[in-house]
Amino acid sequence: QVQVVESGGGLVQAGGSLRLSCTASGLTFDDYEMTWFRQAPGKEREGVSFISWAGNNVYYADSVKGRFNISRDNAKNTLYLQMNSLRAEDTAMYYCAARRWGSKSWWHDAKTFDHWGQGTQVTVSS
Repeated sequence: QVQVVESGGGLVQAGGSLRLSCTASGLTFDDYEMTWFRQAPGKEREGVSFISWAGNNVYYADSVKGRFNISRDNAKNTLYLQMNSLRAEDTAMYYCAARRWGSKSWWHDAKTFDHWGQGTQVTVSS
């Protein structure tokens, strides 16, 4: 049974940093490419950042470029999102999602992701 669990969210002041983690079990982690999504109240879910199975391809939403960094440790079945210079508009529930490598779909196409975590809340106070 596949389990995906996010952690690391919390309350932080604007300008601060947080590091999110996502651990997956019940799957061969390096068979999967990963995306962080987020959803704020009243807004649509959006893709934040993507990393390929080997970690050699990464993408970011324009809104987080230069501030967020995605990485993975396949030996630990863990995905990370380092978030710096946080802004109030980064406040959202953050989810990690997994899909098998080789998809031809956009990296932020949520419908193509098979496994999702429950999310971790990030709140940035201004």
